[in-house]
Amino acid sequence: MNIAFEKPSLLQRIKPIFQGFDLPLVCIILYMCLLGLANMYSVGFDHGTRFMDHSRNMLLGAGVLFLVAQVPPQRLMAIAVPLYTIGVVLLIATAIFGITKKGATRWLNIGIVIQPSEIAKIAAPLMLAWWFQRREGQLRTPDFLVAGGLLLLPFALVLKQPDLGTSMLVLTSGLYVIFFAGLSWKLIVPTLLAGALGVSLIVGFQDDLCQPGVKWVGLHDYQKNRVCTLLDPTSDPLGKGFHIIQGMIAIGSGGVAGKGFMQGTQTHLEFIPERTTDFAFASYSEEHGLFGNALLMIGFLALIYRGLYIASQAPTLFSRLLAGSLSLSFFTYAFVNMGMVSGILPVVGVPLPFISYGGTAMVTLGLALGLLMSIAKSRGLMQR
Repeated sequence: MNIAFEKPSLLQRIKPIFQGFDLPLVCIILYMCLLGLANMYSVGFDHGTRFMDHSRNMLLGAGVLFLVAQVPPQRLMAIAVPLYTIGVVLLIATAIFGITKKGATRWLNIGIVIQPSEIAKIAAPLMLAWWFQRREGQLRTPDFLVAGGLLLLPFALVLKQPDLGTSMLVLTSGLYVIFFAGLSWKLIVPTLLAGALGVSLIVGFQDDLCQPGVKWVGLHDYQKNRVCTLLDPTSDPLGKGFHIIQGMIAIGSGGVAGKGFMQGTQTHLEFIPERTTDFAFASYSEEHGLFGNALLMIGFLALIYRGLYIASQAPTLFSRLLAGSLSLSFFTYAFVNMGMVSGILPVVGVPLPFISYGGTAMVTLGLALGLLMSIAKSRGLMQR
C-alpha cells in the first residue's frame, strides 16, 4: 500500500526558526528602532546618507540578532574560552602591530581593519559566565580573584590603547557577572565608598589638580583634561568645553515638548558636534524635549527589565549570569552617553544604542540582543 506524504508548506518549514522568540523583547526592539530611525532622519537630513546607512546598519544588526538567536546557550558556552582567547590575542597584536589614529592604537589590519576591543565587550562576560558555571556549587574567594584577573586583562589592554570609554564598558560588563555570581556586599560597599571619596576629593581640589603641570596617575593628559573640562566647561568654552556646553544648551532649549521634528536650531545650524553619533541624544532632546526623553527612557527601562526577567527565568547559571550582565550593560551605555552629553560625566565616546550612528556599534548591539534572545528561546524549550 502506497502512503502519500503531504509536502510541508514554506510557512511550516520556516516556523520552527522563529519559534520561541520572546515577543515582548521583539516589540521593545522595534519600538527603539523606530525612535532611532526617526531621530536619524531628522539629524542626518542634511548629513549625506546617514539615514540610509543607519537603516542598513539596523538591518545588519537584525541579521546578526537572528543568526545568534539560533545558537543554543550550550554552544555559546562552548565558544566562550576560544572567543576570549582570540579577543585577548587580537588586543595584544593591536598593541604591537596596531594602526594608530589621533594618538590612539585601537585598530588592527588582518586583511580587513577591525577594532578588537569590540570583541572584548562580549567575550569578557561570556568568559566570566563560563567560569562561574564551572565553579557552580563550590565558589570560594579565590574563584572571584581568578574572575577578577580574567576581567582585568582585556580591560588593561583596552585602557592602554588608550580607550577609556570602551575599557569602562568591558569592565562594567564583567563586574555585572561577578556581582550576579554572588560577590559579597562587604567588598562592594567599601569600593563604592572609596569611589565616592575619590570623586569628592577631585571636586574639592579641582583648582589644584587641574593645573597644567599636574600629572594624574594612571590617566593620560587628554583624559585628565576631559574630567577638568567636565568640572568647569566654561574654562575653555570654544575648545575643550565646547561639546559639553553645546550639548547642555540643546537639551535645555528643548523644554518640555521640544522644538519639533526637524526644527532643532542647535542641530541644523551645526552647533552640536557629532550630532549623529556620540551627541545624538542632544539633538534628540532639542527636538523632542522632556516628553520625548521620557519615551526614550521608558524604552530603555523596558529593555533592561525584560532582559532581567529573561535572566531570572534562564535554566542554567551560565545563562542567568550572561543575560543579567547584558541587560545591565544597556543601562551602562544609556547612562554614560546621556550623562556625558548632559554634562554630568566626562566625554568618553560611548554611543547611545539604537539612536547613535555606527556600523560596529549596531553589530555589537545585535549580537548582545541575539544572545538574550537565544537564552529566552532556551527557557521556552525547557518549559515544554
